[in-house]
Amino acid sequence: MTAERYVVVVNGECPTCALVRPALGSRFDVVDEDESLEFSYEYEIETVPTLLKFTHGEVVERTVGWSRDIWRKITGIEDLGEGLPEHRPGCGSRALEVPKPIDTTHLKSRRVAIGSAEDDIEACIARGWSDGLPVVPPTPERVARMLAGTKRDAQEIVAEIPPDLAPCTVEKVAINAVMAGCESSYLPVVLAAVEAACTDEFNMHGLLATTYFSGPVIVVNGPIAKRIGMNSGVNVLGQGNRANSSIGRALQLLIRNVGGGRPGGVDRATLGNPGKLSFCFAEDEDNSPWEPLAEGDAVTLFCGEGPRGVVDQISRTPESLAKSFAACLRTVAHPKLVLGFDAMLIVSPEHASRFRHAGWTKQRLRDEIYANLNIHGSELVRGAGGIEEGLPEGFKDATLPKFRPEGLLIVHAGGGAGLFSAIVGGWVAGATGSQTVTRAIGD
Repeated sequence: MTAERYVVVVNGECPTCALVRPALGSRFDVVDEDESLEFSYEYEIETVPTLLKFTHGEVVERTVGWSRDIWRKITGIEDLGEGLPEHRPGCGSRALEVPKPIDTTHLKSRRVAIGSAEDDIEACIARGWSDGLPVVPPTPERVARMLAGTKRDAQEIVAEIPPDLAPCTVEKVAINAVMAGCESSYLPVVLAAVEAACTDEFNMHGLLATTYFSGPVIVVNGPIAKRIGMNSGVNVLGQGNRANSSIGRALQLLIRNVGGGRPGGVDRATLGNPGKLSFCFAEDEDNSPWEPLAEGDAVTLFCGEGPRGVVDQISRTPESLAKSFAACLRTVAHPKLVLGFDAMLIVSPEHASRFRHAGWTKQRLRDEIYANLNIHGSELVRGAGGIEEGLPEGFKDATLPKFRPEGLLIVHAGGGAGLFSAIVGGWVAGATGSQTVTRAIGD
């Protein structure tokens, strides 16, 4: 094998190819697209003729169309194309017209035959694979394209999905990511979310079985959030962003379709919340006055209910705004219940500016909130305030904090206008319930 090799890609419908081909002789390897497109797919040929110079098996130069001077310069053949016009434009490669075949032979999941008279979307719903909304039918080609979003082996076991503790491969994650409407670039985020959700600390099985409102809340940090187009700004907790909506949905579909966690079965929520379709957003790190929730590309999972608003349009000092946050946070679960529930405080940019200008760190804000949430037992015991709910009488002389030391997460996100923040109340905290879990996002 010589060190240098010249390959010319042509096709029969191109006049410039027909013009050039007789001049090539035996000095060039000719690849005819009429016989096969494999070479064109591999080397991303968009125009014919294309001249490729290989050195030791690697492409080191290329040109498209016919330009006598350029072809002579690349090949070093001084008389190449003698008698031909100096220049002729090329034609579009057939590789642009004929979709590249997608290899699906590596897929191992069982394929379900759909009747010829069935609508494929309705068939998915009828078989119970949906969360109540239409899903994207997971054809082998779509699943293969989704798997291109990760370097992990399709048959690698990612986790055992509760409640059935069913082994879940990367391929099965990809199938449900397709159904949820994800792009392939989202797949590494979904994989990390699955790994976090299936830890003992997060306790997905317990979260499913509870009659409480909560479900998984996914917060994404790091450069990947921008790369895949996630929303961390205006309407951050709302609709309209494909990545935010579909990543959280993919996790929920996996719990349903692989793990068997379906409403009315193991999922026993009395009321639930709309976030159980999908509750996923990115933190606004660029404009934050504080360190992010997690460093680098990572997902953080929190067991949360739906968001509730915090309205304070008057406070101009950080002290006043911290007291507002504390007053609203006291209502998580119930104003008279303490230490049993965690919370996430999502601070909007306008509210965050109060703390930025005063030089408050995130820890300073947390400390101030906690200082305002040390509550005397006389306000918490059963019967206090005429409310039967509360703590046993034995706590009447104690002073208790609302949250565990690690029980309040603070995240920066939202649009630049509006003196509103949000609270996401948690589920039962700690070893008897759920703990926040962070996982790095890999390739």
